[in-house]
Amino acid sequence: MVDDEQQILRALRVILREAGFEALPAASGEEALDVAALQRPDAAIVDLLLPDLDGVELARRLREWSDMPLIVLSAVGDEDAKVRALAAGADDYVTKPFGPRELVARLQANMRRIAPEKEDAELHVDGLDVDLARRTVRVQGNEVHLTPTEFDLLRLLVRNRGRLMTHRDLLLSVWGPGYGDDTQVLRAHIANLRRKIEPPEGRRYIRTDPGVGYRFAA
Repeated sequence: MVDDEQQILRALRVILREAGFEALPAASGEEALDVAALQRPDAAIVDLLLPDLDGVELARRLREWSDMPLIVLSAVGDEDAKVRALAAGADDYVTKPFGPRELVARLQANMRRIAPEKEDAELHVDGLDVDLARRTVRVQGNEVHLTPTEFDLLRLLVRNRGRLMTHRDLLLSVWGPGYGDDTQVLRAHIANLRRKIEPPEGRRYIRTDPGVGYRFAA
């Protein structure tokens, strides 16, 4: 939880503790980045107006390496501020003054939304079988060999099936921060993955949203 007002941090600590969370306070953007890197929290609640970085820049920098739920909690309630925060990677926006129950409910909802499936989960759809725990893939009963990167890419799409994954989401999650803008390498791997798992004709498992990203559509 990131806020330069100590009374807000104290209130958030109490609210979150009563909801079953351990709260890690930070009074500035740089301190928040240090805490996030060392403690690896499960979610973040971030104020927009901080003494060093603003909350939008903090959200953008956290998104370079983390996909944890990120909620902006701010007294700034105009539409432009909300759009900027969401575009920078925030998952939700709550304005001050806020209701404690609403804040906790939004936090829990966002955490549920990205909660990973069990690693022993299997997917069976349209002749495609994916075993996430054993890292195996079969098409029409025949095992298909995927490279580790191809499997990680498929697993990310499968675990977010139906959801649009932007080019940047996929690149940062599979390849890391150094590849955030390298759409060429992503397109090459998507093409290889499609060639291996999709039939020459018929339904496609991976759908392209032109200029934006991909989604697992089966």
